[in-house]
Amino acid sequence: MTEPARVRTYNARRGRLSPLTQSRLEELVPRHGIPDGPLEPEVAFGRRAPVVLDIGCGHGAAAIGYAVAHPGHDVLAVDVHSPGVARMLAAADARGLRNLWAHIGDAVALLEKRVASRSLHAVHLFFPDPWPKTRHLKRRFVSEHTLDLIADRLARGGELLVATDHASYATHALDELRAHPAFEVEEVSRPEWRPRDGFEAKGLAAGRAVTDLRAVLR
Repeated sequence: MTEPARVRTYNARRGRLSPLTQSRLEELVPRHGIPDGPLEPEVAFGRRAPVVLDIGCGHGAAAIGYAVAHPGHDVLAVDVHSPGVARMLAAADARGLRNLWAHIGDAVALLEKRVASRSLHAVHLFFPDPWPKTRHLKRRFVSEHTLDLIADRLARGGELLVATDHASYATHALDELRAHPAFEVEEVSRPEWRPRDGFEAKGLAAGRAVTDLRAVLR
């Protein structure tokens, strides 16, 4: 029996890559990318250290901020948008970061097929697509299926951090997390290491409040 197609949680963006983006990807992905197949942190990152998965990293400001503040951790930043990943890697390389890694692709597929159970220290989901239209609500990343995946991949005591500047998404995420038996969730202050950049800056400029949630694996 064929499994039903999985609902895509991101908005695909297509277009030609600029020469700058192409050259950055060619130079930096071999240096900061992960090997094909199951993710083995000691092989991929060259050491045994806590691994943090940053989902939908965009231009990577939060991933870079965390990597700078936590040199003893390895950050794997994932996004489907190649130009954003290229820009992040260029910024990380300019700062000499050696604990920031990248994967261009679907984070759900990565979690499903390549990340082992109990292998992640934390998962970060900052300013995901809010999918505000009613017909698109099923595309929101925070859902029973993705929370099941994250709960299995987190190590005991691991945490999921969520930030959004859309009130409806904050309510949705809080409801989903409260309903999930694996997590204890609370609203928290913004982490000091996360810069006010990208979508966060745009939300604040538009007068929207930012909600930060912390869900700890029971």
